Amino acid sequence: MTEPTASDSTDDGQPTRKPVQLDDAADYDDLIATHDLVLLEFVTSGCGICASMEPVLGSVARSAPGAVATVNAGLVPDLAAEFDVRSVPTLVVLKEGEEVARLDDGFQQAETLVDLLETHAAR
Repeated sequence: MTEPTASDSTDDGQPTRKPVQLDDAADYDDLIATHDLVLLEFVTSGCGICASMEPVLGSVARSAPGAVATVNAGLVPDLAAEFDVRSVPTLVVLKEGEEVARLDDGFQQAETLVDLLETHAAR
């Protein structure tokens, strides 16, 4: 799992929250074990919409509850199959390891994703 380094911090010295890259199913298992609420984005290399979602996910990671992670569906096909990913980007919200929401219809605004995570955090 690729995570931010300790040197990544804001001007006030607080660590920044960034999306993590899941490189295999073990990374996913670790993430689910340590976070009750997760926004998981499935992408592929060369996907323009996926690339345009990168700054959006960074904003969501900094302002929403839970963890934000990305998975390259082409590099981790077993995880993509487990979630029945048929198009990218696919965004899945997990609460306590269970899927509670899915968005698989293209680009999403940060506000939409933050609202979705806040709604599920409050439940």
